Amino acid sequence: MKRYFFVIFTIFLFVIMLLFPGDVFQGARNGLLLWFETVLPTLLPFLIIVNIMLRTSLIRHISRLVYPVLGPLFSVSPGGCFAVLTGFLCGYPMGAKVTADLVRDRRISSREGAYLLSFCNNTSPGFMAGFVVCQTIGDPSLVFGSMIIFLLVPVVLSFAFCRIYLKKETHPAPTVFHGDNGRFSMDVLDLSIMDSFETITKIGGYIIVFSVFLELACKLPFAGTLPGRLLLSFLEITNGVVMLETLPLPFSLRYACIMGLCAFGGFCAGAQTNGMLNGSGLKITPYIAEKLAAGAAASLMAYLYIQIL
Repeated sequence: MKRYFFVIFTIFLFVIMLLFPGDVFQGARNGLLLWFETVLPTLLPFLIIVNIMLRTSLIRHISRLVYPVLGPLFSVSPGGCFAVLTGFLCGYPMGAKVTADLVRDRRISSREGAYLLSFCNNTSPGFMAGFVVCQTIGDPSLVFGSMIIFLLVPVVLSFAFCRIYLKKETHPAPTVFHGDNGRFSMDVLDLSIMDSFETITKIGGYIIVFSVFLELACKLPFAGTLPGRLLLSFLEITNGVVMLETLPLPFSLRYACIMGLCAFGGFCAGAQTNGMLNGSGLKITPYIAEKLAAGAAASLMAYLYIQIL
C-alpha cells in the first residue's frame, strides 16, 4: 500500500510540475540561491573542519577537554560530548551528521546516538541571532532572551529524553577512538573535503526540493489564509521565519511561532537529518516527535518571555 501511494504521489507531483513550470523554476532558483549564498559558505568550512577532527586525534583531545562539563550534564561519553558541541554550535544538520558518523564508526552506542539525536541537532546561534532576531524581527534587544530560550529548551528536554534512552545506560561506556591515525595529512584533508562536498550537495538538493514544494504549495486555495501560511512556514526554516513575521498576529504570538519553528527546524531540516542518518540505524520518526516537543516548549517559553518584558 505504501509503495502504491508513493508511485501515485510521484506521478501527481510530476504532472503538477509540468503544469506550473514557471513556479518550479522560481522555487528551484530560490532554493539554489539560498544554498549557494548562505548555506554553502556558512556550513562547508565547518563540515571540512569537523571531518578532519573525526579522522584525526583532534576529536579525542576536544572530547576529553569538554567532557568534565558536558559529560556529567548530559550523561554522555566523551565522543557524545563532541556531538553535543557541534550540534549546538554549527546548526542543522551537523549534530545529526556527527552523531550518525560516531554510531557508524562504533565510537558511541546506538542507544546513546538516539539520545544525542533527540536534543543536539539545533539551529546555529549565528542564524538565530543574526538572521532571525536582528534581520527578520529587527529587534537586537531580543538577542539575549532568544539565545537563552534556544539553549535552555534542548538542555531541559535532554533530562527527560535521558530517562527514556539511557535508563539502562546511566553512564555510557568510554568512547573508543579507533580508526584515526592521530596525524593530519593531505590524504585526510582530501577525504574530508570530498565527504563535506557530498554532504553539502545533499543538503542543497533538499533545500531546492522543499523550495519547489513551497512555491507550488502557495498555489493552493488555502495558502493565503492564516492557517495555510502557518502550515507552509514549517516546510523550510529560512522562508518560514520570514512568513511568520508577516502574519497579522500580535507580536507575542508571531515571536512564539518563530521560536517554535527555529526549535523544530522545519521539515526540510528533518529531511536533511534523515539523509545524514543513512547506515547508522538511527530512526527519523522519534526525532521528528522530539523536535515537535522542542518547538512547542520553545513557543511557550517565548510567549511567556514577551509577556514578562
